[in-house]
Amino acid sequence: MKKHFLVLLVLFTAATATAQSRGLKIAYIDMEYILEKVPDYADAKNQLEIKAQKWKQEMEVKKNEINKLKQNLDTEKALLTKELIEEREEEISFLEKDLIEYQQKRFGPNGDFITQKAVLVKPIQDQVFNIVQDLAESRNYDFIFDKSSDMTMLFSAKRHDISDFVIGRMTRAAKREKLSNKELKQLEEQEKQEELEIDPAYAEKQQKLEDRKAERERILEERRKAQEEKRRAYEERKEQQKREREAKRNGTQTDKTAEDTSGETETTGERPAGESTTTDAQTERQDAIQAAREERERKIEERKKEIEERKKQLAEQREAAKKAREEQRNKNTQQTQEEQPQEQNETTPAEGEGN
Repeated sequence: MKKHFLVLLVLFTAATATAQSRGLKIAYIDMEYILEKVPDYADAKNQLEIKAQKWKQEMEVKKNEINKLKQNLDTEKALLTKELIEEREEEISFLEKDLIEYQQKRFGPNGDFITQKAVLVKPIQDQVFNIVQDLAESRNYDFIFDKSSDMTMLFSAKRHDISDFVIGRMTRAAKREKLSNKELKQLEEQEKQEELEIDPAYAEKQQKLEDRKAERERILEERRKAQEEKRRAYEERKEQQKREREAKRNGTQTDKTAEDTSGETETTGERPAGESTTTDAQTERQDAIQAAREERERKIEERKKEIEERKKQLAEQREAAKKAREEQRNKNTQQTQEEQPQEQNETTPAEGEGN
């Protein structure tokens, strides 16, 4: 453990010195998780387990035979001569030694179980290694670890886990030979998109874009509210001026209205009623400019809504495609499980005759 830690520390130190300008990129895989998701390995593992159960049964038969001989010897020991006792003890010792050798042959460090399991894992490990090498080169990873290895990982963020991506590549590689050129092109585009989606840098970039978008929408909403408030104040002022002109024209302006007009003139700096024609023209021009601005902002908002709706549709289509792939994979797994008992029933009689 200390040795692994020192090696890891040295690697991190060296990589940090060379990657300071662009940042350290790290990912990891879980080999055990990948093996569980590979259908070919699961089938082969089941066959190996069947063999292991058969070996265990053979070992149990040998143990029962030895125990039976020991019990018979204990029962008949008083009636047997010394030579017969030694002969039976020698036979029991031979059988016990044979059992130990058989156990080592089947389940020892270099036994059949370990050897055949390594044979099953080796092709998959090679395939995973090749995919990891391609990813490291194409995406400039500094380190890609195996979470299930001897090196202990005290913490690993899920966003750095590329196990599912490796499984996806392995699955698609097995189907490539059956696809047409058009389907292969679509598959390559899908792989590129998935590479971007699992890239932490891409995810952070997308999050920043979403934050910026939300901030822009907030600012636009505040501006819209401010413009509405300004427009409402303008309408109220315009209506007040209209009432004042009507009252003055009719000669019925009250003292209160005069006071309001005087106060508004003093506070707002508007011109007297004699110059109201020029003020109205300026106001109408400002209204036209304001209306054009609001119309432009309304079109921008409509365009944003269309883009959001399109993104939502694309996300739903991608989710539906993913769900369809999962259903097809589950269907294939179920068919394999249904076919497996038939193959087992066909091979069992042959094994029984061999025994």
